[in-house]
Amino acid sequence: MSGLKKGRQAVSEVIELEGGCSTSGGSGKSSCGSSAGPEDMPPEIWEKIKNHPCYSEEAHHHFARMHVAVAPACNIQCNYCNRKYDCSNESRPGVVSQKLTPDQAVKKVLAVASEIPQMTVLGIAGPGDSLANPKKTFDTMRQLAETAPDIKLCISTNGLALPDLVDEICKYNIDHVTITINMVDPAVGEKIYPWIFYNHKRYTGYEAAKILHERQMLGLEMLTARGVLTKINSVLIPGINDEHLIEVNREVKKRGAFLHNIMPLISEPEHGTVFGLTGQRGPTAQELKAVQDACMGGANLMRHCRQCRADAVGLLGEDRSEEFTLDKIEAMDIHYDLDKRRAYQEKVEQERQAQHQAKVDALSAAFDEQLAGVDADMKVLVAVATEGHGKVNQHFGHATEFQIYEVGQGQALFVGHRRVDLYCQGGYGEDEQLPSIVNAINDCHAVLVSKIGACPRDELKAAGIEPVDEYAHEFIEKAALNWFADYRQRIASGQVVHVPRGDARIRQGAYTAEAA
Repeated sequence: MSGLKKGRQAVSEVIELEGGCSTSGGSGKSSCGSSAGPEDMPPEIWEKIKNHPCYSEEAHHHFARMHVAVAPACNIQCNYCNRKYDCSNESRPGVVSQKLTPDQAVKKVLAVASEIPQMTVLGIAGPGDSLANPKKTFDTMRQLAETAPDIKLCISTNGLALPDLVDEICKYNIDHVTITINMVDPAVGEKIYPWIFYNHKRYTGYEAAKILHERQMLGLEMLTARGVLTKINSVLIPGINDEHLIEVNREVKKRGAFLHNIMPLISEPEHGTVFGLTGQRGPTAQELKAVQDACMGGANLMRHCRQCRADAVGLLGEDRSEEFTLDKIEAMDIHYDLDKRRAYQEKVEQERQAQHQAKVDALSAAFDEQLAGVDADMKVLVAVATEGHGKVNQHFGHATEFQIYEVGQGQALFVGHRRVDLYCQGGYGEDEQLPSIVNAINDCHAVLVSKIGACPRDELKAAGIEPVDEYAHEFIEKAALNWFADYRQRIASGQVVHVPRGDARIRQGAYTAEAA
């Protein structure tokens, strides 16, 4: 069987399954992009995603990625985008501190890979559009394919130039492509895109959105036919495309998309975007989850995206790019040891499989005990402080984000994350940060941590959020299910009264680092 035919068939086998992969939380699997294992898909697909932190929710606890900022130009304008430079304290797409040449990018990748052996994926995500800068993008990929053959190569694009460059993408074995698709109706699209630049001409309004839509759909179909895995990014913009994204999900699934990542709009005025300056708000936590839940059964959903900077380095949820500035790289002794990297990644994979098995065991052990006065279908959200490895292993005061799980009978499903201000700064708790943290997890009934101080413990209790540190260093799913079983018992005994929680505020676009 030819490589082309085999690739198309492998992707099709996955897409034909319900939602693309198993979506049963009770079996320990959530989706291809969440917790699926090799039993859920063809071997060649599993090999592509098993250590890709963006395509596998489990992998993102263990494997790292990096972006190199070699693509500054863009061929469209989005009302939610304003590309700034030297914004080291911001964490959002389109932001970088240093633009790189392809040669500088390759050197940086080798430096990072020698220091972070669990770094398995290299992506080009801007700060403009990777395919609006084809020479720089493909020069980088060509060199990396020769010098770092074990690293997976990815690009992100708006899709306008995609159909013309599919052959180049396949030539350099770039087998993961992200396309930002916010609409499949140009009437919606003209509210998002003021203009595009296509075939040496600027188009505006409905005509621009129509051309962009047609090019995106064609490019997606061409990638699917070549066996390239595609992830679709969609920005949820309340009042503009929130309801429409259900149709987007349906249409991209038809064309073979592997994952659909629905992200909240970043619209703080200080970022200088059109939407930010005109008062267009982003979604609340409940609004985002409602749209994601409405898309279940369509294209597989990714819920662990961190809307990374265009020069991000490290695990999802962390950014180590400041460790690898050009001046620091010049002083480094770079030794790219492929055998050492593979040996280290094998150990990481063993840990990852232990996490997966612990999750399966925890879900299998959960049982549907009928308790008087307790709704058997009750589901609640819990926040988790984690430093990675799939465990409850972070002090409340050290968290810059909380991972959010939806817990029910036989279910512990990762549904997102919430960025927060750092509570402990310079060794002391900053009490003024607590309200913003509470607002970020206000829809959660509990927060699981490895440790927590008396003051934040009391504040959380007063807000109706239960601080829990008795499951420190346990695997997240096991800890969440054990807490939930105990919570149900307390409801049944009358010790507590279950009260639905309110909505939460999604904090996006700003990152507060620990004070020196």
